[in-house]
Amino acid sequence: MTENAYRVSTTETSFRIVEAIRDDPGVGVSQLARDLDLSKGAVHKHLRTLADLGYLVREDDGYYLGNRFLSLGVRARKRLPLEVVRPVVRDLTDTTGHVANFIAHENDRGVYTLRIEPTEDAATGIVEGDVAPLHATAGGKAILAFLPDEERSDVLDGSGLAAYTDKTITDRRELERELRSVRDRRVAFDREEFREGYQCVASPVIGRDGDPVGAVSVTGSDYHMSGKRLEEDVTGLVTSAAKSIENDLLSQ
Repeated sequence: MTENAYRVSTTETSFRIVEAIRDDPGVGVSQLARDLDLSKGAVHKHLRTLADLGYLVREDDGYYLGNRFLSLGVRARKRLPLEVVRPVVRDLTDTTGHVANFIAHENDRGVYTLRIEPTEDAATGIVEGDVAPLHATAGGKAILAFLPDEERSDVLDGSGLAAYTDKTITDRRELERELRSVRDRRVAFDREEFREGYQCVASPVIGRDGDPVGAVSVTGSDYHMSGKRLEEDVTGLVTSAAKSIENDLLSQ
């Protein structure tokens, strides 16, 4: 039996609706039904249930995420070592002048759990809680490269290697060659593979058990993050930051 066979369709539909509202706040029943290829009656039942539970708020004819999600997010983050990670990532932002991230490894994905931007102008459209595809982001590749062989193979088998830009690596053999290089250097790059116009460098944070806890990364526009700046200057700072977090975690 495949893993998908255990999925509960109603739960999956509820979260599809939640994520659609996240991406398009204020959307109404009819638009959700069209976008998700569901009946208006089914969408309305899910919306009413989620609103009754406090996870959605209705204003006029549109729906928005409710602040009850904040309690879930706050508790989810408490299991992460953010007291160790935050000052290192903040220092990385201050030193490089670019967006710095900590991407946590969860199940078969990476999640942006800490993201510090030097200015509002540096925003790239990614927010904390967004998924970092393991094959298409520097942080994701840093994590993927250090997974146990069987787990990495399972992730690649199930990912489909979706293309996010025309530079995303979608060939399995090419990606595996790059992951071998990542393991050798403890450095991964994203050269406009996830977002057009942005490049990224990352280094893994390895836990006490030898598996990746996550990765530290720095993201910048291809204008500012290229050549020596990307390959040497920022890379050295990122690897040092990741190693600092790793050492702190191992000493606890």
